[in-house]
Amino acid sequence: MVPYRRFRISGGFDVTHPKRTIMLGLLLGLTTPSSAQGLVEVVTTTSIQNTLLQTPTVSPTVPKVPAPAAAPATPADAARPAVAITPLTDAQRTLLAQAQAAFQAGQYPLARSAFERLIAQNYTHPDAHFGLALTLLAQNDDKGAAFEFTQFQALAPGRYEGPYNLGVIATRQGRFEEALRLYTAAQGLMKDQAPPAAQRQVLEALATEQTRRRDYAALTTTLEGVTTLEPGDLNAQFRLAQARTLSGQGTAALPGVYALLQRAPARVDAALLLADIYVTQGLPDRALRELDAAAGRVTNGGDRAQLLLRKSDILAARGDTRGAVLAAQDATREDARNALAFARLGELRALRGDRPGALTAYQGAVRLAPDSAAYRTGLAAVRLSLGQVAQAARDAAQALRLSPDAATLARALYVQGVSAYQQRQYAQARTALQSSLRRAPSADAALWLGLSAYAQKDYAAAASALAESVKLNPTITARQNLASALLATARYPEAEAIARGLVTESPRNAEAWYLLGLAQRSQQRTAESRQSFKSASNLGHSKAREALK
Repeated sequence: MVPYRRFRISGGFDVTHPKRTIMLGLLLGLTTPSSAQGLVEVVTTTSIQNTLLQTPTVSPTVPKVPAPAAAPATPADAARPAVAITPLTDAQRTLLAQAQAAFQAGQYPLARSAFERLIAQNYTHPDAHFGLALTLLAQNDDKGAAFEFTQFQALAPGRYEGPYNLGVIATRQGRFEEALRLYTAAQGLMKDQAPPAAQRQVLEALATEQTRRRDYAALTTTLEGVTTLEPGDLNAQFRLAQARTLSGQGTAALPGVYALLQRAPARVDAALLLADIYVTQGLPDRALRELDAAAGRVTNGGDRAQLLLRKSDILAARGDTRGAVLAAQDATREDARNALAFARLGELRALRGDRPGALTAYQGAVRLAPDSAAYRTGLAAVRLSLGQVAQAARDAAQALRLSPDAATLARALYVQGVSAYQQRQYAQARTALQSSLRRAPSADAALWLGLSAYAQKDYAAAASALAESVKLNPTITARQNLASALLATARYPEAEAIARGLVTESPRNAEAWYLLGLAQRSQQRTAESRQSFKSASNLGHSKAREALK
């Protein structure tokens, strides 16, 4: 019997990117309060699925409250504008104020008209271009806004607002490499120009693109700047510790994590990060003690469940599956609504051979999260291992309707294919298993595909699939089936080579001796074949006894 394939639920990750980014309006005296920034990231350390959480990402908007203000002093070493700036006349300053007031009131067509008139009167003054750019952006005219920000940048090359806002447009249009370059330029220009809130805004935009690139070393430097600006921001401190850990500086992150936990002892994300750091340092026992300590500090069952699940992961990674099951079971008791805890418990129970217990746990996970394709696939796999073939097929089919990710899709198709084979629906089995293999190479899927083709007497296809299975994982089952398929296609020397290898490795393998005898007999080597059949017969192989008559 081909061994049941255990399915592991993989953690996914979500990275939330801002749909829009706040436009800096500081040339016009605009300030917009910063929103919380952050992301969700997943890293894997020492075989443990570690979800490292950050604070929510900005959902910014175009500023609505412009006010005229004098431009900040330009650094002495800043680049000079391409053309000389013509000062505004009194009448032009009045027109600028009118345009800004219209923008502030949300009267964008009126503001646009006023800014365009001012540009026609004095093209070389940057304020008019900047105001028009903001107005066009508010009207979702990214192309026009980009043109005006480019003119502003040419007329005020030492100002950070130009590259920053061009970076915002690049981000909105998915040109992330260009956005990173522009935000980096803005960050280099903003010193001594921007107030703290605007500096953080630039740094947060830069951090978003560095995170997108997974450039955690650069992200660490950027977040160090954020925490310098706002040393009391605990979320920023956590993100800095996280970035250091992701960049391979876990030990350097420890002081910051402990300092954060002293100020906020019940922060689960910090406790999980602390455990991750110790695991990566090869200190799982220390990680477990830190998780136990944190479980005593948190105030609700949901938080304790998260800590217990991480404890379960660490115990499983070190081979203590019994302890891992107990920790996952405790997590389900602490938070009876945590579907992940039930799914993890099901996975661990299946690993320990407790298939009825795994079935109960996965049923709980599916009940709590009926739209999870991964949990439904795990349930289908356990049902298959219990011989509940029809139910397994139904669960797999339902999982396929739930828009699974690529890995889950391959697993669900695998279960569907094996279920079809066991119901003698060989054509359906081949279709599902071929689809599974296209998405993820798998020795098990290739083995069942070969068996399905063999059942349909398509021996050439069977040999091809079984050869792939052997290539991926040369199990005895796969090799014996491949030898059978090779015999069926009259490839006797190849079949003999495989069978001889099997009997050499395992002299008490009766089936292998029988296959060797068939290969030898097919090549007219009667004496050798009889000796092989005799070896198989002595080991209890009934067909070999028949062959000797």
